Formats: sequence, structure tokens, C-alpha cells
Amino acid sequence: MTQETLTLVVARRRVEGNGVLLLDLVDRAGKPLPPFEAGAHVDLHLAPGLVRQYSLCGDPADRGRYRLGILRDPGSRGGSVAAHDGLDEGTEVAVGLPRNLFPLADSAAHSLLVGGGIGITPMIAMAHALAAAGRSFELHYCGRSREACAFLDELAGAPFRDRVALHLDDGPAGQRLDLPTLLGGSPAGTHLYVCGPTGFMEWVIGEATRLGLPDDRIHREYFQAETATGGDAFEVVANRSGKRVRVEGDETIVQALGRIGIKVQMSCEQGVCGTCLCTVLEGTPDHRDVFLTDEEKADNDQILLCCSRARTGTLVLDI
Repeated sequence: MTQETLTLVVARRRVEGNGVLLLDLVDRAGKPLPPFEAGAHVDLHLAPGLVRQYSLCGDPADRGRYRLGILRDPGSRGGSVAAHDGLDEGTEVAVGLPRNLFPLADSAAHSLLVGGGIGITPMIAMAHALAAAGRSFELHYCGRSREACAFLDELAGAPFRDRVALHLDDGPAGQRLDLPTLLGGSPAGTHLYVCGPTGFMEWVIGEATRLGLPDDRIHREYFQAETATGGDAFEVVANRSGKRVRVEGDETIVQALGRIGIKVQMSCEQGVCGTCLCTVLEGTPDHRDVFLTDEEKADNDQILLCCSRARTGTLVLDI
């Protein structure tokens, strides 16, 4: 199934911080864009076969534009470099409809929004939504230095600026993120949202867990992840077609299915985005993604086909 896309145009482009590309995408005819909820992302179709996901960082109430912040990553697999080098003002780009895998919890008495580096992008949209709804929240932006941070002028002028705290690695010790104090002083029913580099996220999540915050009140979104590769060969049965294929130790399920003519829609290729999520009918997956929660992995009824493998000799998939 091919996802519906919009053809949008880059209305504004600028670079802030250490290589963060800020884009405003609009409809060329000025039509309102499909609505999105805070935490949503879109797929950018940057070249044939090159689709990457980026969080929407604008105000969800603004139907006139989609705003994106894209870090030029020296370890890029092509996406961020293509965006930086190819998306000039006036350029048209195919954009998938917004999807939300990182929503705000309606039940939260208080929300702690913690963004590390480029992980600030979904937090800005969340702050707009929470402020508009009159809900309790704080936004904590962690960066290596002031020079490395994007969005600083925007946040300084935001209607929720009094609820924004900046934490810099090269700043005085007293302004660095102090999770024990932050979580210890938060009201009952607080929810934590975190996005950023993997190491930063693991630290925040680990501290929150150690301090007693329940897992169902810790919300996370990974931009990239290190996933284990390879393993023993196994067999996959595509239940809808009845086709079978052997997944070799050095290939993914997606690659193996492609050899027998079954194309799987993918985006991140790292077990982050959930695009290739598939139902498992029989067998036990070897989960290697960061998309599914621990509880969902324990159910063993879903699998990310781009990176996960099998603990049993055969997996029967609903595909």
C-alpha cells in the first residue's frame, strides 16, 4: 500500500545552530494543510527510494504550514544531506500525511518535555498544544552549547517562554538538567516525554525509572538507534500469499521478502518509526527495534520487519 502524499513547496529556509535546517512547507495555492496533533511526524520523499521521517515542530493550530527542523548529520544515510543540499526556497517536495506515534497523554496532570539537541523538535509542538489547552507543563531543552542550539529566538518569543528552561553542557553546573530534583518536585500524575540522541534518552529514561516513574508515564521517540544485525537463518511464511522464504543470517526480513516479490513499505530502516510493523501469526520474534514498548514486545504478536529476526525456526506473518 502506498501512503498518500502532498506536494508542498519550501516557502522559507534558514539554518540555525550547528547545522539545523529549518523549513516551512506550504501548499503552493495557499490551501490549508491537513491537521496534525502534537508529536506527529511526516515522511519527506527526498529522492526515489529515499524517504525519511521528521517531526513537525510548529504550532498544531497553524494550518498554513508544516515546520521541520533537520540536523545535518555527518553519519547520515542520505536523508539529512539530501534535505540540506536539495530543499531550497521554491523547491517542491512530496510529503506524507502527518502520523502520530508520540502523542500527548490526555490524563497527564503535568507534562515534562525533555528534548536533547534536535530532539527538541516534537517538544515545541507539544508545548504549543499544552499551552493552548491551558495544561500544566515544562519544556527542558538540553544542548552542548548555546551556539549549537536552534530555535532559541523562537522559544524566547513564544507565549509559553516562562515555562522553557535551557540546559547547556558547557554552562555552569547549576543550570544543567537535574532529573532527581525535577521529578521529585513534580505533582502526582506527571508524564515525561523525551526525544534526542540515543545515549541521552537512555540516561533520561534510566534515571526516571530509577526514581520510580512508572513506564506507562515515560514516553519516548527515537530518531535513530543502534540495532544488532545478523544471526541464524530462519523461514518466513507470508500468510496472505502462502509464499515462503528463507531469511539468511546476513539479510533482513524485508530483503528476503523482496526476493519473492513482496514489497514492504519502509522508512527509517532502523526499527524506530514503525512503518514496517507487521502482525505475527505464529512463531516468536527476536525484537531488535526501539519502537515497540517492552510490554508490546512481550506479547510477541508484532514485529518490525526492517531489523528484527526470529527466535523460532519459522515466523508466520500477516502479509
